[in-house]
Amino acid sequence: MSRRLVSLTLDTLEELPRSCRRCVFWELDPVAADRARTSGDPALEKEAWVSQTLLEWGSCGKLAYVDGMPAGFVMYAPPAHLPRSMAFPTSPVSADAVLLTTAHVVQPFAGGGLGRMLVQGVARDLTKRGIKAIEAFGDATADPAETSGRGCLAPADFYLSVGFKTVRQHPRFPRLRLELRTALSWKSDVEYALEKLLGSMTPEHLLRPATHAATN
Repeated sequence: MSRRLVSLTLDTLEELPRSCRRCVFWELDPVAADRARTSGDPALEKEAWVSQTLLEWGSCGKLAYVDGMPAGFVMYAPPAHLPRSMAFPTSPVSADAVLLTTAHVVQPFAGGGLGRMLVQGVARDLTKRGIKAIEAFGDATADPAETSGRGCLAPADFYLSVGFKTVRQHPRFPRLRLELRTALSWKSDVEYALEKLLGSMTPEHLLRPATHAATN
C-alpha cells in the first residue's frame, strides 16, 4: 500500500476528522474558544487561523494518506500563534522550539508507525526553516492505546515513543522536547511494521476517500 505525507492547506484542512476540523482549543484563548463553540462558528475560526498562519509563518501541519485515504495528521506552529500554549502549568515553550499541538492517527492504523512518520515529516520541514526543536504538552493520564490522538492533547507516552524527552515534569501535563537532529537520524525501521499492519486490513470501509489533491 502507498503512503505519502502532504502539507496542510486550506484545501486539505477539509480532510481532518469533523471534530478536529471544528476544534479551536489551540487556536484561540480559552474565553474566545468557549465563545466560538457556544455562539460562533468554530470551523470558520479554524480556517481563519490556518489561513493567517500559512501567510505569516508557513506550513503548520502534515497529513498522512494511505492509498489516497486520510489516515492521520499533526499540527504545529510557534507558540506566539497559539494562545492556549500559555495556559499550561508547564508553560512556556522554549524560545528555540515550535509547538506540536495535535497528533492524530485514525484508530485502525495506530501502532503501525504513522505517528513517527508524521513527526519526522515535521522535523524535515522545520529543519529547512532553521528550527532546532519541537516541543509538546502531553497528557500523562491518557491511555496510549486510545491515541491515535483522540482529544486535543496526545498521551505523553505517545511522544516518548517517538523520541521526545521530558523537559518539565507534571503529573498531568508534562512538557516534552524532540531535538530535530535526533528525529532526522531515525532509520526507516517502521516500514516493515507498517506494511505488516496495513497488509492485514481492508481499510476502505473504515476511511473515506480523499477528495482533494495535494502536494508536499
